[in-house]
Amino acid sequence: MTKRFLILLCIIIPTILTAQIEKWDLQRAVDYAMQNNISVKQSDVQARIAALQTKLARAASIPNLNLNTSAGFQFGRTIDPTTNLYVNQNTFFQSYSLQTNVTLFNFFNLQNQKKAALANEEANHLDVDRARNDVGLNVVAAYLQLLLSIEQMNIAQVQIHLTDSQRVITQKQVNVGAMPPLNVAQLESQLALDSSNYITAVSTMESNKLQMIALLNLDASQPFEVSLPDVNKIPLPPLSELEPTELFEIAKGAQPLQQVDSLRIIAGKYNVKAAKGAMYPTLSASASLSTNYSSNFREFTGSVPQIVNNNIGSVNVDGKDYPVYRQDTINIPKYQKAPYFKQVGDVNFGQFIGVQLNVPIFNGRQARTSYERAKLNLESYKLQLALDNQTLQQNIFTARANAEASIQKYSANRKAANYAQYAYELSKKRYEIGMLSTSEYLIVQNNLETAKINEASSFYDYIFRIKLLEYYKFGKVQL
Repeated sequence: MTKRFLILLCIIIPTILTAQIEKWDLQRAVDYAMQNNISVKQSDVQARIAALQTKLARAASIPNLNLNTSAGFQFGRTIDPTTNLYVNQNTFFQSYSLQTNVTLFNFFNLQNQKKAALANEEANHLDVDRARNDVGLNVVAAYLQLLLSIEQMNIAQVQIHLTDSQRVITQKQVNVGAMPPLNVAQLESQLALDSSNYITAVSTMESNKLQMIALLNLDASQPFEVSLPDVNKIPLPPLSELEPTELFEIAKGAQPLQQVDSLRIIAGKYNVKAAKGAMYPTLSASASLSTNYSSNFREFTGSVPQIVNNNIGSVNVDGKDYPVYRQDTINIPKYQKAPYFKQVGDVNFGQFIGVQLNVPIFNGRQARTSYERAKLNLESYKLQLALDNQTLQQNIFTARANAEASIQKYSANRKAANYAQYAYELSKKRYEIGMLSTSEYLIVQNNLETAKINEASSFYDYIFRIKLLEYYKFGKVQL
């Protein structure tokens, strides 16, 4: 009684809990994963970084403008910043400068850098689409795997009901002496085995559910259930419409990875041109406004006349020399401390404008090495495209072969399941009238369970194989 109660509890409780949880269908799961999967978010961050690089490349051709100011105290013997003379006193100073610089011509280095950045930005946006499609395809696979594990769990659950029902019938026959007690013991053993298989199926289902939760980037501690659609109504095109050669030609233009590789090649070509332009002269123009203030700065305000005695010689009187002076009038300059805003706005205000020609002659092979590296990067991008095309072709032909095999396998397993069901019905009738031993009956029943599991497994595998071919054809998951 305890064993049967536990089995019934294992069956009823998950059903009650599932009914109270909002369920996820395939479309919702794919849409949610494409927005919230960690891999997709990482690709989106890289795309935004590429967008910033494009903004930086565009701004490189715009004149720069910088405002600088500094202030401080000078002690002891220092140079007065307003007069450039040595002074030996404490001085407070402050300076301002406004500078601008613009590249007039540099053999299209900046323009090609901007074009390369635009191509890389577009490639990174397409890489986000690639990550989303890959995640969507993984979600479809995980969703179908979860449905399969649920189907296997249900098959195991039905198997428990069948064995338990047959055990009850056999017990009644044993009670009236129509069957030996050994038959009940064999069915009890089978019931325990079926319960173990059910627990294993539940564990597999929970593991697949955790994998699904991880793809969706959900909290594993929260309840999660998927809806159980009618898989027979999932639209599947005939295999004749999915020829591998045609799919490969379509996929080369539709698959985001191939588009990303093509854009990397375009960006690489522009990078080569930009690196080559960096080896030629650069013509630029610059201008600046500057001013400063010093607490010791004195401005000339005029002059004051002053009479002074100038020694013009001497006379000798009685052998003694006497100096002779002449009174002269001289102008003594008058200075006063200049106010802060007068120094900054007028007295010390200066301007500059000029052009500069920079001719690279030798700089440690930096420019030449950058040019050669850009050419090698371009060659690497081309080889990457060739490799990805080769891998794509191999994957498509392999997927087509797997799809053909899955159809044949599903057809064979479906026939096997039908025959196993028919054999079970006949064996059940023979067992109930005593014409079949319990061991033989259990073999037929286990064969039926195995056949149903194989049929379900091959059917879900067939669905995924077709969806994979559709992914190669359309460049995205078709639901």
